[in-house]
This record gives sequence, C-alpha cells and structure tokens, in this order.
Amino acid sequence: MVQFHAEKISEHATRIYGLAGEQMYLVEGTQKAALIDTGSGAGSLRQYVESMTDRPVIVLVTHGHVDHAMGAPEFDTVYMSRKDDYIYVQHCELEVRKRFLSESPRFADVAEEEYIPVTPPDAFLDMEEGDVFDLGGISIEIYACSGHTRGSLCMLIREERTLITGDACNGFTFLFDTYSTGLSTYEKNLRELKSKTAGKFDRIYLSHGPGRDYPAVLLDEVLEVCEDIKNGNVDDVPFESRGRKAHIAKALSKEGGRLDGKTGNIVYNKERIAE
Repeated sequence: MVQFHAEKISEHATRIYGLAGEQMYLVEGTQKAALIDTGSGAGSLRQYVESMTDRPVIVLVTHGHVDHAMGAPEFDTVYMSRKDDYIYVQHCELEVRKRFLSESPRFADVAEEEYIPVTPPDAFLDMEEGDVFDLGGISIEIYACSGHTRGSLCMLIREERTLITGDACNGFTFLFDTYSTGLSTYEKNLRELKSKTAGKFDRIYLSHGPGRDYPAVLLDEVLEVCEDIKNGNVDDVPFESRGRKAHIAKALSKEGGRLDGKTGNIVYNKERIAE
C-alpha cells in the first residue's frame, strides 16, 4: 500500500513526499489551499491531502511530467500549462508510470488498483505567467521558465518570500530531452525569471533532493553553468537516461552534490547549446 509522509516547513506550507521521493507542496490560506504538483499517480494523494486541511484544494502543476502531474486527475480543479499537454498525454500511460516507479525501492508497495485513472489534459484549466491565486491571506504568483519542458512554470509565495521552481531550475536540471529547449533559449528564459522575481524571494523549494530550503543564489549558479557550457569550462561527465545520452556539466561527488561545493547543475545535449 502506498503511503505518503509530510513535514510542516513554514507557517503556510507543508512538504509532501511521494513514492519515488518526489516532493509536493501544500500551501494553505484562510479560504482555500493549493497543492503544488501531484507526484506519480500511485496511491490516493487526495485522501491524504484532505486529511491535512479542511479548506477546498486547487492543484497547480509545475509541468506535465510523470513525477509531477499524474495524481492530478483525482482533484476537481487543476491548473497546468497547455504547452505541456502533449507531455502529460505521453507520461500518463500506465506502462510509462510503472517504468518510472520501478526505479523506486518502494515500487513493490504499489497495488494495481492504486494507480490513479487517467484524465485527458483538456479536463485541466490553463495556467500561464501572470496568473495569481489568492488563497486568503497568502497568494501564489505564476512565472514561466521554459527549458526543462516548454510549459515549465515557477510559483512565488510572495508573503513567505519563497520560490518553487519545480524542475525548471535545480541541482540537476534536465535539459537534454526532445521536449526540452536548447541551452541558449533556457538561459534567456532563466535570466528573465531572475529579473522578474528579483528581490521577491529569499529561498527556493525544489521537487527533488534531500528536502530542504535552498538559497536564492541557486538561480545564479545555474546561469553560471550555462555560461560555462558555452565557454567549454565544464567537466562533461557522460550521462544516460532511458536510452538518451547527455552530459553533466559539473562533476559530482559520491553524495551527489557538485565537487566544488555549489548546487546548480545542468544535464545537457551538446548538439543543442546554440538553440
């Protein structure tokens, strides 16, 4: 049986851990709550969330990948960028979800009937930069950062000075798949995100990793990696995922962090640097 667990991380926010270690966030206002991302769609996330809050819940999906959007069909009101509809359609196939979860040591916990049934993406509402969700006393602002996927969105909890980046910018930013942009396009979009959110946040919440707060300088570190890739100042560690080959820009320690002690990193396609 699938079990979730959670930890309160601020006055309004709770971090929820999914089956494969993916991290979701429940943000509560006085009138409603917003669940940011929904994991891999195994086990009833809705039931778990409703045990944590008595407020009506809306869902905001950072992007359409298998480990972020697959629990969304359980909920009544879901927002996701239309630009990621095609990814969601591919990833919601049961075999794709099982293949992803098979990499988790808890895969055996999932019974067949625990997989959340599929809903077509046109059942969701579109979400784009400039949208603001007022939860009552706290609000979530939406910013675009196309790169990891073309519909990737980041979410600013203004009153808590916190930015949730999904997979748009992290310590192992995937930028090598067919649904990703090229490096130069991503760098431009990340610079725009940094400019638009400047002075509005002090910490970042990620969707993967050890489950902690990250400093705002993470955006600068990833932008620095973009420049290093273009200038050839990289370690280029070979990487392969599900048959696709790429390179990790900065070498990693055995613990998974960068050898130089910084956090931001990019896994990229050498043939798409100029795009």
